[in-house]
Amino acid sequence: MNLSNKQKQFLKAKAHELKPVVLLGGNGLTEGVMSEVDLALNHHELIKVKVPSIDREEKIAIMDAIVRESKAQKVQVIGHILVLFRPSDDKKIQLPRG
Repeated sequence: MNLSNKQKQFLKAKAHELKPVVLLGGNGLTEGVMSEVDLALNHHELIKVKVPSIDREEKIAIMDAIVRESKAQKVQVIGHILVLFRPSDDKKIQLPRG
């Protein structure tokens, strides 16, 4: 599923008020962090993940790995915050038509 620009704009507006629900710690991207991302996406569909990293290349690699492993859509990246969307079975967020 690819998001259209209209759908991304809609999700960005919804994500604006959200706080990060998953914060990466000093251990980086672990199996526990990925399970938390998966649980949060199942529950909320739209989440923010905070990836604090000094090295820009490392931060991008971690964010790409989170997107790939979670099978979610990357909506936006602002600084150290990654916004992800993955629709659940009960479709809590109704996307506008693309």
